[in-house]
Amino acid sequence: MNILLFGKSGQVGWELQRSLALLGHVIALDFDSGDHCGDFSNPDGIADTVRKLQPDVIVNAAAHTAVDKAESEPDFARLLNATTPGRIAREAKALGALLVHYSTDYVFDGSGDAPRSEEAATGPLSVYGATKLEGEQLIRQSGCQHLILRTSWVYAARGGNFAKTMLRLAQERERLTVIDDQWGAPTGADLLADVTAHAIRHLQTHPDDGGLYHCVAGGETNWFSYANYVIAQARQSQPAIQIKATDIAPVPTSAYPTPARRPLNSRLDCSRLQATFGLTLPHWQQGVARMLAEIL
Repeated sequence: MNILLFGKSGQVGWELQRSLALLGHVIALDFDSGDHCGDFSNPDGIADTVRKLQPDVIVNAAAHTAVDKAESEPDFARLLNATTPGRIAREAKALGALLVHYSTDYVFDGSGDAPRSEEAATGPLSVYGATKLEGEQLIRQSGCQHLILRTSWVYAARGGNFAKTMLRLAQERERLTVIDDQWGAPTGADLLADVTAHAIRHLQTHPDDGGLYHCVAGGETNWFSYANYVIAQARQSQPAIQIKATDIAPVPTSAYPTPARRPLNSRLDCSRLQATFGLTLPHWQQGVARMLAEIL
């Protein structure tokens, strides 16, 4: 199996290089890969890359993910999150290739407190969410065989993440304020990569099981509780770390105004994914604890 991976240097893309290697030959590209175009601001170049390499599977882990910045550059966000993925989908259709693509809970309006299913009505609050939703729609409209995984609160040991930020601030400040009215499930890039590889293998023999799925870690939390868990784990496993923070205070989202509105409810119902692919998604604390053991 020949697999073409876009976005190899991102958190998910980095882990995908590991997980996809078990399935076949992986050509992993980024925006500056040289021999082949991996620059999503150049959809013609991306299409040419797909036609030249003729992969059996295309995995797109590239995106415009700077949520606030997208508000001031909507055309660029749309190009990266919708136009180019749509172009890839048309090329995948022509080749008969499977396209794997990642989307987000930001396609929803974040109302209520129930986990959203794949059939739930969408209503993005931001340019980022709207462009990611358009990307989904263009992929489906292309008629290509596809797997779209919506996820949320993605982290990895490699690169920056919320846990690392909280640990740094906890060593610098005596008091922290953390948002407590946004709910979701921290989801490891390694988990997404492993689910992706498992699903691709499944779809080789069950192609009709493609489509749209939700994929996040089990359980739920808010940013305030997440921060408390991270700091408590650090204190327990690494007593030598000098944690100054003695007061961690919960605050509402309104205390931190941002250019892009965040959904308050990022809970996603993953029952369809688990039933279709025979998976059990681990609790979010399991993945975070493993990540902390790696970085502390």
